[in-house]
Amino acid sequence: MGYLFDAFEPAFMQRALIGSLVAVIATSLVGTWVVLRGLAFLGDALAHGVIPGIALAVLWGFSPIIGAFIAALVMSGLVSVVSTRTVVREDTAIGLLFVGMLALGIVIVSRARSFSTEVTALLFGDVLGVTVGDIRTQVIATTVVALTTIVLYRPFLALTFNRAKAQTLGMRPRLAQTALLTLLALSIVASFQAIGTLLVFGLLVGPPATASVLVHRVPAIMVTSMALGAAAVVAGLTMSFHHGTAGGATIAGFSVLQFFLVLITREIVVAIRHHAAPPSREPEAVPAL
Repeated sequence: MGYLFDAFEPAFMQRALIGSLVAVIATSLVGTWVVLRGLAFLGDALAHGVIPGIALAVLWGFSPIIGAFIAALVMSGLVSVVSTRTVVREDTAIGLLFVGMLALGIVIVSRARSFSTEVTALLFGDVLGVTVGDIRTQVIATTVVALTTIVLYRPFLALTFNRAKAQTLGMRPRLAQTALLTLLALSIVASFQAIGTLLVFGLLVGPPATASVLVHRVPAIMVTSMALGAAAVVAGLTMSFHHGTAGGATIAGFSVLQFFLVLITREIVVAIRHHAAPPSREPEAVPAL
């Protein structure tokens, strides 16, 4: 246990742990809907789509959180406009905007005299540099995500499993979709300071996907996802402290590794049960009279 406790003795590691756990709550709540609705590509695109906003914020000297949130809202709005006002499918619109926003972010960064280390930290995460102010902002954003998820639980549930029925019941699926995209943007903004925009996708999809393999009810998926995400955070930060690996990348890597470990374990258990089950006896043929 000393190996674990030693890692979280320094104050900066304690702040990293708290910030990452708060990020896990937000990404688990929103990530559950992302996984169940098959919006992983959109989540990945939004995680990359905030890069121009962050880059402009760093270069122009205003809050990266504001820049990231505005960029995420712009991208989610453009996805809705392109997919509803043209014959282009939603996945195509996401792909186009994904590449466009990423390219814009790189162009903005390239205009600077040097690739700022601050921009690098925001892209790839600086979990060991999380401050009390960052945690405070995360808590506020996560609280909004949690409260909105509770209030809009039924519309989100209906939208996930039966959009037509949601429309019939007057739950306004378009409004629910807009709210979900806003929460997705907010969860990304609440998490990028700890693990970076390019790695937030690991927490957004990894733990909820693993949880969906283990349990099936939506609330259970959310709670299980939080537990799995917390385990990935503790394991990732411990390895980062003792072995000098990048904290955010290690956390994201563990969150993805969990999925494959659970999947492989389940397949092994199923194979063992199938092998151990007694062969079914065929009924004896009744001779014809």
